[in-house]
Order: sequence, then structure tokens, then C-alpha cells
Amino acid sequence: MGRRAQTTTIADVARLAGVSPATVSRVMNGNFRGEPAMAERVRAAAAELDYSPSPLARSLALGTTRTIAFLVPDLANPAFQAVLSGLSRSAARDGYRVLVADSVEAPDDEAPLALEVRRRCDCVVLCAPRMPEEQLREIAEQLQPMVLINRTLDADDAETASVPAVSVDYRTGIQNLARQLHALGHRDILFLEGPEGSVSNLARRDGLDAFAAATPDARITRLPGGVGIEDGVAAAPAVRDAGATAVLAFNDLVAVGLVHGLRELGVDVPGDVSVTGFDDIPVAHITTPPLTTASVPHAELGALAWQRLQAVITGETVPGDAVVEPRIEVRGSTAALPAAP
Repeated sequence: MGRRAQTTTIADVARLAGVSPATVSRVMNGNFRGEPAMAERVRAAAAELDYSPSPLARSLALGTTRTIAFLVPDLANPAFQAVLSGLSRSAARDGYRVLVADSVEAPDDEAPLALEVRRRCDCVVLCAPRMPEEQLREIAEQLQPMVLINRTLDADDAETASVPAVSVDYRTGIQNLARQLHALGHRDILFLEGPEGSVSNLARRDGLDAFAAATPDARITRLPGGVGIEDGVAAAPAVRDAGATAVLAFNDLVAVGLVHGLRELGVDVPGDVSVTGFDDIPVAHITTPPLTTASVPHAELGALAWQRLQAVITGETVPGDAVVEPRIEVRGSTAALPAAP
């Protein structure tokens, strides 16, 4: 077995050779046009560390498929479908097509699935990945060029500094929904949470903590929820028993399921309990009652992701990370708290 540890990276070679990771990449893939002495220094450093570029990195250098991998945790979610639509339409104008992979909300499957689809494509978009930060960082080098949607990777080393991201300001969005409920007189508000490993769920929690700290007369409680309609239906008994007058569901699908489940239990929405969603999926405005929600321009997220990915591929200046703030849509699933008799 050679000396190379599993964690040896292109950055290690760059540090030993005294060059940038991009220079190492060009030398290792036969695309270097600089001084021969520098190339030899890079090869010597790579030999000393027993480093060689992965097949994925070599595929990046060749760039022959004109295909993008799009990895999503749940393609059945209309919000993710809209992101895919925006990405596909934008990429198609530049001659690229999208290969889709669905991890079906299984965080343990995300990393191997991402690596597998990347072998078939020139680049990858990870949409709302659920995997832990350490694991995402571990595979980042092999996946590049890539763009993250609704996830960021802290730029604390040379390898991850060039990973662009586009995301939704979930923290502000959930706070604005909570303020809307508070303005209607609701003081006992329940947050029906999303997946435990979801970064967007953590952002919502952080936003609600800040809201509660700034609004002393409001009480925020949390219950386990999920991401789909069935999760909302399943949570209905616990929501009813919690006694809250308003519920912030993790997303629109959960909210739709919750409204149905509460009605099955004889709980009126919004007469007894107000319910909000998040995303503004296409059916949100035609449900009964229409759903108050935080509207997110998901197709725009896909277009912004391609804008950044194309810049990485072509070597152009990459736009900074984009953060989109949701717009609150007030509809019939929320109402003022009835005055006490």
C-alpha cells in the first residue's frame, strides 16, 4: 500500500509544491502550459504524497458529456421540481442537459449517489443535501465543479473556497410568517418541524428562536413533522392535543396534510387553528382553504445555480452566493384569533 492517506487532497499537493490547486489540476490532467520546472515540482510533490487525480477530476478536465447531475432529496416535492425546471431550461440554452438522481430522503445514500452520478456528468448541482457537513466536505473535491442549492460549505480551505451556492432565506421567511400570525392575535404558535438533518429546518428553528426572543408574549413550541403530505396527516392528533392556536408547517405539503388530518378530527382550519406552509407550490392557492405560505421563486433558484455553474465551467468570474427572500402570501388558512367570550 502506498503512502497516500485517504484524506490526501489536491490542496496537500499544492501546499507541498508551492502552487495553487488549480495549477496542480492542470498539471495532473495534462493541460498545464507554464514553466516545465513548475510542472515537474508538482509531479514530484504528487509522487511524494502518492497522489493521483480521481477519475471524477479527470472527467472534469475532459468535459465531454455536456450533462449536469442534479441530486435532490425528494423529486416528488413540487418545490424541487420547480428548481429542476429552472435549471434545465437555463442549461438547455447553453447546450447542456440534466441527469436527475433522487436520494428519497435517505441522507446515508446521498454521498455515494452523488459520486456515482458525477461519473456520468461534467458537473453537479446538489439541491438541499441532507448529509452532514463533514461528509459533504469530504467529497467536495471529487464532485467539483458543483453548485449547492439551499446549503453552503464554509470556505475554510483551498478546496471548498470555490463552491458557489444559492439559497432561500428560510430564517427571515419563517419569522415573517410568525409575525403575520402574531399580528392576527396568535400567541401560542407551534412549529411542525422538517427532517432533523435539514439545514433549512435548522434555519427555520433559528429564525423562530430569534422571533421568540424579540416577542416576549409569544410562545413557540416544536413538534416532529416531516416533508410530505402523509407526515402532516400523521401529526394532526399531536397538533390538536398541543392546544396551539396556530401552526407553522415545515412546508406546503406538510401543511396540506395537516389541514386534512385536522378536519378528519373535527378541527376547523382556520376557525380553530390557523395553518401556514412554506414554498407556495402550485396547489397552495387552490387547496381548501387556500394556504397562507412563504412564496419562494424556486425556478429562479435553478436559473441562478446554472449561472454560477456555467461560470465555473468556462473559467469566468463566478457571481457571489445568492440568497432569495420569500414573499408572504396571506390566504384563507389563517385568521384572526377569536376574541375570548
